[in-house]
Amino acid sequence: MPTGDASADGPAGAGAQVRGSSGSLAGPLDPGLPFELGSPSPRDGGPMERLARESGGLDVNSRYAYLLWCRDFADTSVVARAGDRMAGFITGYRRPAAPDTLFVWQVAVGPEFRRRGLASRMLGHLAGAVRTRGVRFVEATVTPGNKASLQLFGSFAEANGTGMASDVLFSEHELGSDNGPEVLYRIGPLPGPAVASAGPLPERAAAGPRPFSGSSEPRHRPFEQGDARGPAPD
Repeated sequence: MPTGDASADGPAGAGAQVRGSSGSLAGPLDPGLPFELGSPSPRDGGPMERLARESGGLDVNSRYAYLLWCRDFADTSVVARAGDRMAGFITGYRRPAAPDTLFVWQVAVGPEFRRRGLASRMLGHLAGAVRTRGVRFVEATVTPGNKASLQLFGSFAEANGTGMASDVLFSEHELGSDNGPEVLYRIGPLPGPAVASAGPLPERAAAGPRPFSGSSEPRHRPFEQGDARGPAPD
């Protein structure tokens, strides 16, 4: 995927692979309603497809694809619920050639649930769950200029005391697109149980998997010769 805007903090906009809207019943929302995080089941496939479609920014898969994802990759995905509403989701998978790596495919947060740090909480929850099964790295692709997603993943790397490397994964030619290349961001190694960044992410100025909160940009560096794409030595 193009990961797109992984932020939970701004309005929907073009080029985002990480926003959505409510995938369930309409009606007033209790702002104090807690989020319940857990693995998806096939019954979540429909709400996930609707949330992705209503976002206006994600690459929407078929409902069948989401149903299969909830069946076959539930252990590497997470859904967030607020009462009877789906508030957000993250889909991911462990790379077959590098089972110590979680690749984050899509991140979506309903607009009424933004500015509450939900994307960060979901990412920390998911990474913490797979960390107990040997995952030491998190990967995602982000289009150039998408500072909200860089903010999310950069904050996650900072919170876990590790680095974030980047390299082009697919070029514009390979993608057949004028939207720029897909840049792979690789976070790790995770030193222990993964944690979420503290607090909601600050609101971004523009849409778009786009500045990092704080006095500097997220720490990231090109892949070096010693950066293993597969399992890293202990």
